Amino acid sequence: MITLYHRARTRSTRFIFLLEELGAPYRIQRVGTRMHDGSGGPDALNPHPHGKVPAIADDGEVVFESSAIALYLTDKYPQNRLGPRAGEAGRGAYLSWLAYYTGVMEPAFMMKFMNVETPRVTAGWVPSGEVIEVLGRALADRPFLLGESFSAVDVLYGTTFAMFAGSPLLPDAPLLQAYAQRVVTRPAHARAQALDAG
Repeated sequence: MITLYHRARTRSTRFIFLLEELGAPYRIQRVGTRMHDGSGGPDALNPHPHGKVPAIADDGEVVFESSAIALYLTDKYPQNRLGPRAGEAGRGAYLSWLAYYTGVMEPAFMMKFMNVETPRVTAGWVPSGEVIEVLGRALADRPFLLGESFSAVDVLYGTTFAMFAGSPLLPDAPLLQAYAQRVVTRPAHARAQALDAG
């Protein structure tokens, strides 16, 4: 059984969503983390190396970082087809969007949130506006990032866009806001929200 290390109203909530979509057996281990105001700190029960969430444990394996957790879970629980398996069509796009989420989008959004100009270097960083354009093009003719089918990448992106809807991070992006609504109106998301605070 998967153990999800969780604190309410954090990024770990989306993994309740994903686990519900997968129909996977899991339990929630609530842990404390450092708070925005500097209070709190690492919880001895939490295996994440920085004391953050999300993290999961499964038969002695600890997995942390959102993209890694999504990949691990969809590979382990393929029955609901929330991620193409190795050798299947779409696997390359799936892996690319997982990597883009943590390697490009999150840094771009964080730089914008901190009001820091994104450096124009040859590394993967780009301004948040470029990220929005790329995602807008990807979703212009399809309901989900991999096409017609909902997948774990939509859990990551859709919940992020829902969280930032109407904020300076996602200014006037109706296509992305509509995409986020397709994601967060799923029944598994409603169940995750109910389970979030426990």
